[in-house]
Amino acid sequence: MSLLQAFIVPHPPLIIPEVGKGDEIKVSKTIESYNSVAKMIAELNPDTIIITTPHSIMYSDYLHISPGTKAKGDFRKFGAKEVSFDVEYDEELTELIERFAEQKGVEAGTLGEKDSSLDHGTMVPLYYIDKYLKDYKIVRIGISGISTLDHYRLGKAISEAAEKLGRRIVFVASGDLSHKLKDDGPYGYLPEGPKFDEEIIEVMKNGDFLKLLEFPLDFCELAGECGLRSFIIMAGALDSKSIRANFLSYEGTFGVGYAVSSFEITGYGEERNFDKVFEDEQRAYAKENQKKEDEYVKLARQSLETYVATGKYVELPENLPEEMINKRAGVFVSIKKHGDLRGCIGTISPVTESTAKEIIRNAVSAAVEDPRFPPVTKEELLHLVYSVDVLSQAEPIKSMDELDTSRYGVIVSSGRKRGLLLPNLDGIDLVEKQVDIAKKKAGIYDNEEFTMERFEVIRHK
Repeated sequence: MSLLQAFIVPHPPLIIPEVGKGDEIKVSKTIESYNSVAKMIAELNPDTIIITTPHSIMYSDYLHISPGTKAKGDFRKFGAKEVSFDVEYDEELTELIERFAEQKGVEAGTLGEKDSSLDHGTMVPLYYIDKYLKDYKIVRIGISGISTLDHYRLGKAISEAAEKLGRRIVFVASGDLSHKLKDDGPYGYLPEGPKFDEEIIEVMKNGDFLKLLEFPLDFCELAGECGLRSFIIMAGALDSKSIRANFLSYEGTFGVGYAVSSFEITGYGEERNFDKVFEDEQRAYAKENQKKEDEYVKLARQSLETYVATGKYVELPENLPEEMINKRAGVFVSIKKHGDLRGCIGTISPVTESTAKEIIRNAVSAAVEDPRFPPVTKEELLHLVYSVDVLSQAEPIKSMDELDTSRYGVIVSSGRKRGLLLPNLDGIDLVEKQVDIAKKKAGIYDNEEFTMERFEVIRHK
């Protein structure tokens, strides 16, 4: 078996003594576990170490694999430039991973490297590994804004490429947990922080990697997590393999979660095809959700399904509620796939003669015109979940005191610049944050004057 073992490790620079200068003693359990992991890796004596890191090159639509033959790095940004690294990349394995990822439809490869120097998410693990092992190559892989399933499938491509080449590899998933554990920590406290760490630790103890794919995106953002997608790539590399999980330690001394765990391969486990299990679950959820649709959401779904199948807009159904036919309103249609946003477009004020036609128009636009995503394909339709927000007439306001994030959306304007944020969004509970995000969407700078309007919505989902 080419994949010998996998590990989850954190990457705080302060556990490097030259950086920590004594503070590292406060996370001594993490250091002890790191040394144990490094000794295990040395005993395995791999040809290549795969390192996934959240701090390498990151794109919203592409998983970056470091190219070239070698790379260097040091801890000068952390006051210890004398601690340096010079690593050799496994070019042959990198090339085959890229090819296998393409076959799986995963956007991943070696293009677009802006900075070849090693990041601390890579160097912290190497610092400890180098104490016990010298002769090895690495493959360094970043994370991306693409779906968690694509991260998982990249992991499968890694394992298959190593098997094809006969490489003996160890997988090191570098990543901290929540950054929101303490009021006096560097990022403050939110209750989602400890909850996230608690649930991740349970995964580390039982090896149920399906849970990694099921974490809601909004929850992860509130928790301020760092390493989830790094861990998901690792889980993909362990697809169809039975494992023995060994949880080593957890510390949150500085307000950031540091966990160390290892996963020993004990055989094959076909039931551990977690990407397929997850897809089946999500398809069933979307199907069940259709049974609860009201006329607004049903029309949005039928609009997109008709357009994808025929290239034409759906005919207006008969027997729609009177308010959909005789009233006009701005409408936003949001589409999610596997819990992640897949498209969202709307109109602040109506541009068609009825709310129903506004839904038809904006459902199609959300699916094929949102510049953040490629157009929705026929194969995706069974996985999609829709929501429709019908906007009230906007009214001008003079101050943020007249806003309430749970009740009102906000429109900010400065000249021709205009930005909108809907109400009652997860993670947006402060008016100041609501307005700031709307300004950013509009491209309004802090030194520019702007006006505000508020509106209410009726949300159908």
